[in-house]
Parts: sequence; structure tokens; C-alpha cells
Amino acid sequence: MANAKTLEYKGYPLRRKGNIIYFGNMSDKYIIMLQIMDSEDFQDLSLSKKVSVQLQLTDPEVKSRDRVVKKTEKEGLYNAMDVAAVWLTRALTTE
Repeated sequence: MANAKTLEYKGYPLRRKGNIIYFGNMSDKYIIMLQIMDSEDFQDLSLSKKVSVQLQLTDPEVKSRDRVVKKTEKEGLYNAMDVAAVWLTRALTTE
């Protein structure tokens, strides 16, 4: 069986479930959750318009409402991923 290549952005793995994209390693202290809040159709594609970005703790002992460290909303997935990469890198390097 061939090894499946994991999709990555700036060295961190990406996982998608529905309109939510998880960015980072669950084994690290922090992860980013991107939620596509609004999208529009363009030809045969669905383009994200408004994206919620949350820097979250991965500690299962912390209540889910207390896991969010930072949050913002951005226009478009590219802008959201740009902010997400900066937040995650800073959070993991200042542990």
C-alpha cells in the first residue's frame, strides 16, 4: 500500500472536515481552527468569502470554551491562512 502524502502549508499539516479546516499537529500545544462562514459559487467552484480563525489549546483537560486563545475573521481563505501561519508559529516558538 502506498503512503498517502498529507497536505501541508508552511510545514504544518492540514485536515478538513466539512467547512472546518484544522491547521497544525494535534500533538503540539496549539492548533488553528479555520471555519468557513460564508462562500460563493464561481463557475464550478465554491470560494470562501468569510473565514473565522481561532488559535486553540489542544489540552483535553481544558474546557472547550476556554481553549480559544485568539480569534479573528478574515475575508478569503488566503488571508485567513496567512494569519493562521503567523499565529501558530509564534505560539509554538514561545512555549
